[in-house]
Amino acid sequence: MQITLDLPEEFVSRLSSLEDKLPQILELGLRELNASSQTGFTGVAEVLEFLATLPTPEDIIALRPSEALQAQISSLLEKNRTQGLTPAESQIWEQYQYLEHLIRMAKAKAYLKLKQLSQE
Repeated sequence: MQITLDLPEEFVSRLSSLEDKLPQILELGLRELNASSQTGFTGVAEVLEFLATLPTPEDIIALRPSEALQAQISSLLEKNRTQGLTPAESQIWEQYQYLEHLIRMAKAKAYLKLKQLSQE
């Protein structure tokens, strides 16, 4: 399908060097837009925004992925087992792995904080 868009010149100049990545940019943008109405976290930005609110250790421990994100992760896992991932999907998977690492670190620190509080 071919789509014609009228875009501001500044935006066009920013996109010109990324022309070969436009389908990926649009796909990622649509996923983020669709996920933004979900509860839970949908990406690094949302997790960082959550952590910026200075949540309690209990809130951090209770943090779980949204149903939409969990479905996306499950889909990528299944596709990786059966067909293999495209380069774009591999990049998304790596981002999810990094996000999971950040969440595990935050939860580990939250558990330590709760343990310290219970000993006081």
